[in-house]
Amino acid sequence: METILQLKGLTKKFGSLTAVNNLSFDIQKGNVYGILGPNGSGKSTTLGIVLNVVNPTSGSFNWFDGTLNTHEALKKVGAIIESPNFYPSMSAEDNLKLVCKIKGIHTSRIDEVLETVNLLDRKKDHFKSYSLGMKQRLAIASALLNDPEILILDEPTNGLDPQGIHQIREIMKKIASEGMTILLASHLLDEVEKVCTHVVVIRKGVKLYSGPVDEMNATHGFFELKSESNSELKVFLENHPAIESYEEGETDIIKAILSKPYSAQLLNQESFDKDIVLTHLVQRKETLEEQFLKLTKEQ
Repeated sequence: METILQLKGLTKKFGSLTAVNNLSFDIQKGNVYGILGPNGSGKSTTLGIVLNVVNPTSGSFNWFDGTLNTHEALKKVGAIIESPNFYPSMSAEDNLKLVCKIKGIHTSRIDEVLETVNLLDRKKDHFKSYSLGMKQRLAIASALLNDPEILILDEPTNGLDPQGIHQIREIMKKIASEGMTILLASHLLDEVEKVCTHVVVIRKGVKLYSGPVDEMNATHGFFELKSESNSELKVFLENHPAIESYEEGETDIIKAILSKPYSAQLLNQESFDKDIVLTHLVQRKETLEEQFLKLTKEQ
């Protein structure tokens, strides 16, 4: 599989602050990658480095298996890392014509990209008449004008209402389904779970996880348990070969983490055989949010 972008030990320091700390990962063609982390975790700095607007302190990156220098490679990249910046009193179409002129590319794709972002019927309207969501969609259209091999988006749904968020996510899914590689920075777990195939989790500039989204979430799940005798239940869980660990919550519900697949029916029978009657038994799968919180908690 073709490697579009490779980061090797990338580090960026601003004085005593280390924004990006020895970051390494690869972006493979045809996937949707999410860089996931809290605000201030180094996501935007990382994107700034690979787009050549921020100089790294150490480490390196290369585009397209190193076959192109950064200047030439960026001609094959579409990116939005700042708020949309268009002329308010010009139409969407005229703004995109200007972008084409600045980038030295043909205007033939304007209608195509406007249709992709569902703005073709509003192409004659002034930019100032657009909602925030429409402005963001026009920015995506602008980034697609050069028919890039990868689209880079920094917090694309920031500040949008639920409808605007849904529209942007649907556009990302549509573009991805057509084979476009996407690199998306987000602090929203929901966004990454719904849109991305792969995720890089970072916190304070340090990589905590890199790989497929479904593998990050590929735990064996857990049981929620309660008994009239929780003390005996906890002894039972401590000695159970399928229970990795457990913790008791404020409502006396015990969360027992599984170390391997196990059925609720079998656990219920085993506890009953030891004279422990369960008054509550629910089997659950860990969400991406729970996985993320576990990762960041361990750091």
